[in-house]
Amino acid sequence: MLQKTGRGLLTLLLIVLEWTRPGLLSPLRPICDLRVLDHFIKEARDAEVAMKSCREGCSLSESVTVPQTRVDFDVWEKKIALEKAQEVQIGLWLLKQALSLLRTSVTNTALHGHIDSSIRNLLSISAVLRSLNIQEFTPPDSATGLEGTWTVSSSTDLLQVHVNFLRGKVRLLLLDAQACQQDVS
Repeated sequence: MLQKTGRGLLTLLLIVLEWTRPGLLSPLRPICDLRVLDHFIKEARDAEVAMKSCREGCSLSESVTVPQTRVDFDVWEKKIALEKAQEVQIGLWLLKQALSLLRTSVTNTALHGHIDSSIRNLLSISAVLRSLNIQEFTPPDSATGLEGTWTVSSSTDLLQVHVNFLRGKVRLLLLDAQACQQDVS
């Protein structure tokens, strides 16, 4: 558990150090390297595997609202950048809320490290989005009535949604980020 926490903290530290290089007065550099996201996806998969192997004290206390992970590429491509960013940020917010509830529901302490790491990684992804000049997200008062959501009642389903959301919509948003596009002159 300490090793996984250390890796998550190391990743976050590297992101922060990249942003705050001493002596540079330039604005934040965008983080366009998808290896950072791949690391977060790997940790999300590790949490999912750990949850699947859990036998006791690993259930979700109530159903939670999560983002849809299915992507219709024709519809996605027609959306403007702001709509894509808003959809991803709502999804990140929903997952953070759901994982926070899972953290309080799970009594198996071995899983707490995985859940904590997943929550930290979602916060780091939000920081990456800020570095790409993607508009800040103001969370709604509740998840009720949000489009593109559904409800899950098991912890394994929640963690599967987490992995799929990162692999799908978050990756697509980062690939399309204007700050990461190369000038072809």
